[in-house]
Amino acid sequence: MAHIIPGILQRHDPDGEWAPVVFDSPHSGCIYPDDFNHALPQSAVRQTEDAFVDRLYEAAPDHGAVLLHALFPRSYIDPNRAPDDIDETLLDAPWPGAVNPGPKVALGVGLIPKREPGGQMYDRSLSVAEVRRRLDRYYWPYHRELEQLLDDSYSRCGAVWHVNCHSMPSVSTEVSPEGPGVTRPDFCIGDRDTTTCHRTFTEMVTETLRTMGYRVTVNNPYKGVELIQRYARPAGGRHSLQIEVNRALYMDEESIEPNGGFAALKQDLDRLVEAICLFAREQVN
Repeated sequence: MAHIIPGILQRHDPDGEWAPVVFDSPHSGCIYPDDFNHALPQSAVRQTEDAFVDRLYEAAPDHGAVLLHALFPRSYIDPNRAPDDIDETLLDAPWPGAVNPGPKVALGVGLIPKREPGGQMYDRSLSVAEVRRRLDRYYWPYHRELEQLLDDSYSRCGAVWHVNCHSMPSVSTEVSPEGPGVTRPDFCIGDRDTTTCHRTFTEMVTETLRTMGYRVTVNNPYKGVELIQRYARPAGGRHSLQIEVNRALYMDEESIEPNGGFAALKQDLDRLVEAICLFAREQVN
């Protein structure tokens, strides 16, 4: 069963036997708000999407997990950034609240992305009012929905496993943490240096993928950002893990269309989802 808030999010509830697992895809949205008014061509802006990641994990409800995904693009406002991760140089007036720009603001990819590999996102300044609208209409509804889902799963048995799903360019760009031109692994698993979940969960996901023949790194180049940091409390049974998959495995990165590897990767991720749900059930039984 699906629940939709038009233009904002879609939630797919579990079928069959329930598992205390929530998958979320915050960057696969491709419904562009009318007031975006970006300067880059649409083709360039779309390069920032984690295109089709929601489809790669769509079997999650079949195994008893919830799947949540954003419908709006992360280039408009990024739910995987802190709400005060604001670049005031993008605004036409000082931000009236707290400002705490994180390290990615220097790369131009804070709460409101300022630049992407194609160039500067805007040829104008943004008003405080429009940034507030983006927070109120898109950012906070996504966070509230995810937090409620995690709380609901936790309340059932005192533990929950949260998998934050992303994709990464096959070769790093100028806005990447390692700088441009670096060939990426097949998968990168992030747990913010074992602070967002128990090591056993990271090891299980990593080894499951390696057994399938994939090249997997941990916390390099991505450790995970706001969505796993905000909701993780592993000592209290709340575990969050980020999974980045190399886009070349399943899509043409220029045309943004699934390639011949899509079906095989999806089949492997179905097996991974099943393994994660089995792992979670075993931990609470």
